[in-house]
Amino acid sequence: MTKSSIGIKNVRIIDPYNNIDNVLDILIENGKITNIAEDIFSQSGNSNLVVIDGTDKILSPGFIDLHTHLRDPGEEHKETIETGMRAAAKGGFTTICSMPNTNPPVDNSTTVKYILDESNKFELIQVLPIGCVTKGRKGMQISEMWDLKNAGCVGFSDDGDPIYNSEIMQTALQYSEHLGLPVINHCEDTQLSKHSAVNEGKISNRLGLSGWPNQAEDIMIARDIELAKKYGGHLHIAHASTSRSVELINDAKNLGVNITAEVTPHHLTMTDSWLLGHQKDTDVFASLGSEAYDSNLKVNPPLRTKTDIYSLLTGLKEGIIDAIATDHAPHALQDKITTLDDAAYGINGLETAFTLLASLYHQNMLDIVDIINRLTLGAANVISNSIERPKGIKKGELADIVLLDLNSDFTIIGKDFISKSKLTPLEGMTLKGKVILTLAKGSIVYEENNN
Repeated sequence: MTKSSIGIKNVRIIDPYNNIDNVLDILIENGKITNIAEDIFSQSGNSNLVVIDGTDKILSPGFIDLHTHLRDPGEEHKETIETGMRAAAKGGFTTICSMPNTNPPVDNSTTVKYILDESNKFELIQVLPIGCVTKGRKGMQISEMWDLKNAGCVGFSDDGDPIYNSEIMQTALQYSEHLGLPVINHCEDTQLSKHSAVNEGKISNRLGLSGWPNQAEDIMIARDIELAKKYGGHLHIAHASTSRSVELINDAKNLGVNITAEVTPHHLTMTDSWLLGHQKDTDVFASLGSEAYDSNLKVNPPLRTKTDIYSLLTGLKEGIIDAIATDHAPHALQDKITTLDDAAYGINGLETAFTLLASLYHQNMLDIVDIINRLTLGAANVISNSIERPKGIKKGELADIVLLDLNSDFTIIGKDFISKSKLTPLEGMTLKGKVILTLAKGSIVYEENNN
């Protein structure tokens, strides 16, 4: 898309990079921010300039998603690099980190080059590849991590599978110490989880399903922390979901371990009781709702309890958890229209992330400043050794911004998603909060009612 000239007046600018939280006007000409001040447009003589009224709206730097599954190469029927980028732009994300569980996996420079070349075909957002820790994601042999970094990777992960072998994890962290890039572990002891579909507890008992205990996550996080304490490196915990994980991460940070962590919007807003079919918390002994056993709620790690959510929110507010990441995991219909045990794990997350987070703001559970901080600065800090620090909303810079409306209703309809996957457990729900406009690299990449 072409570079854009646009004005926004009377908008609350929240910019963690430059420590700004103020109501101002902003002028963007040919994609570049040329003025930020009060009352820019009161004496404007440019009759061709379209000025958006930003009253009661928020302008933020573009969001960064540390955890996006683009499915490309290999599963383009679920998502392509282009559709994933467009879905991200709709969600306010101007930078996404693509996970390596593709076919073939991202364990060599050729596949990294494919992702970068394909993403650069479109004047959209930035895609930053994450490379595999092990060859083929098989957990047996360390990948060529130096080559992957040189090819453009910003981190390493076998996501979808844990780095189960402790010696492999030790080696990966030792490489991380020298490379300066995070090792991102999907923390799951599969002997305990047994790839169950639902959190272990009252809900799993009520549904008659095998449960996935919190300890399956906690034990592996504890192991990784011990390895990082001894061998160094940057350890990043993907999609933290338990109360104990927050405690472990906090203790590690207090000991000086180089550890960061992310949490997803769905783990902050949905509990395992949604699987009873009511899309809300309800009595475990109530009759099952018509949407019980909804396979669209099957995620890895599973949705947990209110207690876990409270701990995750506290960790986010206190900076124990550094970033919010979507873990966008699109699937084809046939992957989900089956039994809960047989269905694929994953939620379509890019286009609903901000709306879910806005619901926490409206419930007075998270401040909007904290939300934006963890979607921007917090995420950027995790990959700060491999990217240029974003400049934020600053005069003279290309606009990389998102305009947000916290108070307008957004009814979630899967068929309206830009993502190839139209599946969502939020189908038909109306929440307050949506993205109105996204600019990346100075160009409009999403505009409400114009996509």
